Amino acid sequence: MTADHQTSHHMTLANRVTILRILAVPVFILMLLYYTQGLALGRAEDGYRIAALVVFIVAAATDALDGYLARSRDEITHLGKILDPLADKALLLSALILLTRPALPSLEPHIPVWFTLLVISRDVVLILGAAVIHAVAGSVVVKPRVVGKVATFFQMITITWVLMQGRPRLFAVWILLAGSFTFISGVWYLFDGLRQLEKHSAAPGRMPSPP
Repeated sequence: MTADHQTSHHMTLANRVTILRILAVPVFILMLLYYTQGLALGRAEDGYRIAALVVFIVAAATDALDGYLARSRDEITHLGKILDPLADKALLLSALILLTRPALPSLEPHIPVWFTLLVISRDVVLILGAAVIHAVAGSVVVKPRVVGKVATFFQMITITWVLMQGRPRLFAVWILLAGSFTFISGVWYLFDGLRQLEKHSAAPGRMPSPP
């Protein structure tokens, strides 16, 4: 695929699916807010929880769909590379923040505070790291890692389990797997960034650093 082809066909089918996923996020947030507010007042309506669950599952499923469409139709675009992770983060972070409610004892199971902080901290470190690499090297090369995809998968399973009000014992397994892979992926991406900086500093033609 040429660069001209990529930049001249932004509104591909895959990108439209991604945009629909982004538009589903406010609907998911609204349904979840209605449910948690009702839960806090002691009159929760399961209809809102089920609606939030359906929207989340559909939105999560389209994550795989738009990637398949982009590859199978040879329509990988720069816009898609920006929108796809944006849609993922908007959906996951909104779910994590709204379901991290230890003040609501009736919300069982719920996302523990440490897990939400771990996910947010990893993303913040990656964003700051990318900014540093871009400032120093002029460009950032992000290599998708299997461990990162596995972390996202278990994060989605964890959130789905909470919305389903699944068994707390099995939830402990999901949260442990999601937390472990989230941490490992963060460390892995950090090492990737350090290697990029080392490669840039060792590039031929660079002036040696002053003593």
